[in-house]
Amino acid sequence: MATDGRGVGVEAKATTFAHESSPVLYGADPRPGIIAVEPLSDRVMELVLAGPEGRRERIRQNFVPGLWLERRELLAGYPGEVSIMELAGDGELRFYATASGGRELDQLQRHLKAESGESAGRRQAPYLYLGDRVHLHLLATGQTLFKGLVFEDLKRLAIDIETDCAPGYEFSNPERESDRILTIAVAGSDGFAAVIDAGERSEPEMLAELERLIREHDPDMIAGHNLFKFDLEYLRVRAARYGQELRWGRDGAPIRRRPSRVMVAERVLDVPRWEARGRHLIDTWLLVQFYDVSSRALESFALKDVARHFGVSASDRPVIEGADVPAVHRTDPARVRAYNLADAREVDRLVTLLLPSYFLQAQIFPYSLQNVVVRGNATKINSLFVREYMRQGHALPVLPEITEIAGGTTAVFEQGIVGPVLHADVRSLYPSIMLAENIRPARDELHLLPGLLSQLRDFRLAARRAMAAAATPVERHHLDALQSTFKILINSFYGYLGSNFANWADPEAANLVTRRGREIVSAMLAGIRRRNGRPIEVDTDGVYFVPPDPAAADPAGADAFIAELGGELPAGIQVELAGRYRAMLSYKAKNYALLDWEGRLTITGSGLRSRGVERYLRDFLYELLTLALAGRGAEIPALFARAQSRLESHGYPIRDLAKTETLADSLPIYRAKVAEGARNRSAAYELALASGRDLRPGDQVSYYVTGNSPRVMVADAARPVAAWDPARPDENAAYYRAKLKEYYEKFAPLVGVDLGGQEAFAF
Repeated sequence: MATDGRGVGVEAKATTFAHESSPVLYGADPRPGIIAVEPLSDRVMELVLAGPEGRRERIRQNFVPGLWLERRELLAGYPGEVSIMELAGDGELRFYATASGGRELDQLQRHLKAESGESAGRRQAPYLYLGDRVHLHLLATGQTLFKGLVFEDLKRLAIDIETDCAPGYEFSNPERESDRILTIAVAGSDGFAAVIDAGERSEPEMLAELERLIREHDPDMIAGHNLFKFDLEYLRVRAARYGQELRWGRDGAPIRRRPSRVMVAERVLDVPRWEARGRHLIDTWLLVQFYDVSSRALESFALKDVARHFGVSASDRPVIEGADVPAVHRTDPARVRAYNLADAREVDRLVTLLLPSYFLQAQIFPYSLQNVVVRGNATKINSLFVREYMRQGHALPVLPEITEIAGGTTAVFEQGIVGPVLHADVRSLYPSIMLAENIRPARDELHLLPGLLSQLRDFRLAARRAMAAAATPVERHHLDALQSTFKILINSFYGYLGSNFANWADPEAANLVTRRGREIVSAMLAGIRRRNGRPIEVDTDGVYFVPPDPAAADPAGADAFIAELGGELPAGIQVELAGRYRAMLSYKAKNYALLDWEGRLTITGSGLRSRGVERYLRDFLYELLTLALAGRGAEIPALFARAQSRLESHGYPIRDLAKTETLADSLPIYRAKVAEGARNRSAAYELALASGRDLRPGDQVSYYVTGNSPRVMVADAARPVAAWDPARPDENAAYYRAKLKEYYEKFAPLVGVDLGGQEAFAF
């Protein structure tokens, strides 16, 4: 029996499968209820455990760290004590050396670096050193977090702050004495809520009260939106003014901060790492960054926009523009308190949507929850191999040299508007090929990969079956997150084969998988054409096509067509109907728009949907495509005329005209590049420089363009959105009308509109 964090019993999992009994997937130590693992000293780890009635207990374990090396001779001349064990198998890393503590392990690593001339982490290094103490302990013990718990068992606290801003400045700065904290809102998963107000307490008293609330409610997790880059830093700097520290650790220890970088797809973000001993710090801004890598659906990463996107924003919540908060607080502090608390509650709702998958991954992978969030899938899968090879006393291979890996089939066969359209998709194409043909890394001597894939597939199917019989919403939510997590992991194993960070990577195996994938997709295309269907676009594992007759577009006909098509493919390869659509605009590879039979439009690809353009243009294109795909192309010229008129009359909200850009370089690097002629001046960077604020890579700047001419230097004509005055609108209508006209002339002909006034639709 687990608890919901308030001592109220809930059935944790009424599943019919014992997935956590797999030592390869979940680690060999079945100890349940580990909430957190922290280094207490150089040789001791402290575990926080879930106790009865929601209580938390702390126990200690010895910490005996180690590293792997290729040959004993590397230890020649090492002055410290070390125990060394020879491992079985053919892997190059044939010896495991343990030290008496963390400092001793670091000393050993420095010796190996000097002896070999290679830094830790390099492919050529003849040793493997892992500096994450918690990761090392979990690897060695076979323990993981949260076994036997569901996400609802975690006690959560969301925080959000509102701050003052001195006159003449656009942004608050904690270093300025005047820019004090105005309100601090906290919202707990147990329903607790409070707002600490500057009108009732001094700033030191506000910080002390926040610390008291954290200590009293004892959360396992503290969350915020942009928590790492704004809220925590602001609170830390303000506390330091009064000789205070943020003592939020479970044992009263101050929170710690260090510089860090986070890789999100192809972007590297400067995001400081914060730690509160015995608790997890979660930044929902980071969670939505990772969410958007696959979805590409977010127009902005700001809390209000993200909350609206996910539908977690209450319709009656107070809304105050950020620049107006100080003034409103002076005249109506109750409104600011309500606004601040609504923000905190939205943060907690985002946590319940976006964090459960990572919670479940922390039951599998030997990392802290914060590291599970930021580690790449290949790195996490590699940790499963390392842990099991370590458990079995088996040698590890060194990082291989990765050669070029061929991709899947991608092609566009027709452009323009077509319909109706079906989407045939091979379920988990690459993992299915790997299982059907027993494709695994050549260096995987313990044959772990096929077993892991097979287990994950079976566990996912069992979780989906159990969802149908779930007795409570808590159980159903847990099982849905579980099957989704298994799906993510299943689809990550192919990428692992070609990863630069994987000891068992195998580019030859990866190329074999993609070659088989291309053959299967080619067979699907041939099958569609034999049945007189018209393929429109293919992308790796799915085909969009026009069926041979209207009956095949109906639900029953579509299912029958897909079943017949799948029957011709190799054993273990399953084709499913991924979608039925009234019409499709095929623009170019991986860029298309789909209108389903309920009138919902989906746009895919940066050529049609880009966060880099203003919202008014995105909305215009959305309406244009909806009209075109619904067969109402004759209304598009009138849509264009209305938008032009609205711009001329200043009828758009400034947010619809603004651009939001994310800084990629630091401000000093930007200055240097401009001075060297290595880049052009940028409106976002120029405004960041003028703000007087220490903006860093990953920060966002929103601005609009002023003036009266369509041809302006944007870097000179840009103003911050917060400076716009609705009583004296100064946005450049001519500039925005010219951009709209350019958009219209680009996309209208693609959907059959004759720019001379005629439209030509033919489906």
